[in-house]
Amino acid sequence: MKLVHLTVVGSLVLAGCATSPKDIQASYVSPVPYQAMNCQQLGEEAQRVSAAAMAATGQQQSQANKDAVAMGVALFVLWPAIFFVGGDKGNAAQIAQLKGEMNAIEQVNAAKNCGIQFQRS
Repeated sequence: MKLVHLTVVGSLVLAGCATSPKDIQASYVSPVPYQAMNCQQLGEEAQRVSAAAMAATGQQQSQANKDAVAMGVALFVLWPAIFFVGGDKGNAAQIAQLKGEMNAIEQVNAAKNCGIQFQRS
C-alpha cells in the first residue's frame, strides 16, 4: 500500500518537474517579419536568437537537473524535499518561442538563399 501511495505522489510531482530543453517543441512563429531583412540582418538576428536560446536552455537544464535531484531525495529519503521541485518557471515557453523564431529565420534563409548555416544540438 505504501508503494502505491509513493507511486501516485511521485507521478503527480513529476508532472510539476521542469521539462528537459530538448523535449520542448517549437512554437509557431510567422516568418513574415524576417522577410523584410537582408541576409546580413538575418544572420545578425539568427545570432541574437541563438544566444538567447542558449541562455534559456542552460537555465532550463539547470532547473530540470535540480528538480530531478529534489525528486530523488523526496521519493527515497525525505518527502518534504518535494517542495523544492520548481517546474518550468516560464522558461519552457521562452524556449519554445525562441525555437519557433529560429525555424522562421531558417525558412527565410532558405527562401533568400542567404547561405546561413544552422547547427542543431
